[in-house]
Amino acid sequence: MKSPIAHAELIATFRRAEAEAAHKFGLIKAVATKGPRAIQMAVETAKKAAKRRDAYAKKLAALKVDLKD
Repeated sequence: MKSPIAHAELIATFRRAEAEAAHKFGLIKAVATKGPRAIQMAVETAKKAAKRRDAYAKKLAALKVDLKD
C-alpha cells in the first residue's frame, strides 16, 4: 500500500491539473476573436490538459480515493 504522503501529492497534482484544464478551456473563449487557427490551437491544448486531468483522476480512482465534493 502506498503512503498517505504519496496520496496527498497525487491529490495535489490532480487539483493542479484540474485547474489547468479549466483555465485552458477558458482560453478558448479568449481567442475566439483571433481566428480559426488560434481557436484550433486552444482546443488542442485544452484537450491535452483534460487528458492529463483524467489520467490523474484514473490513478486516484485506482487507489480508491474519492474526490467528489
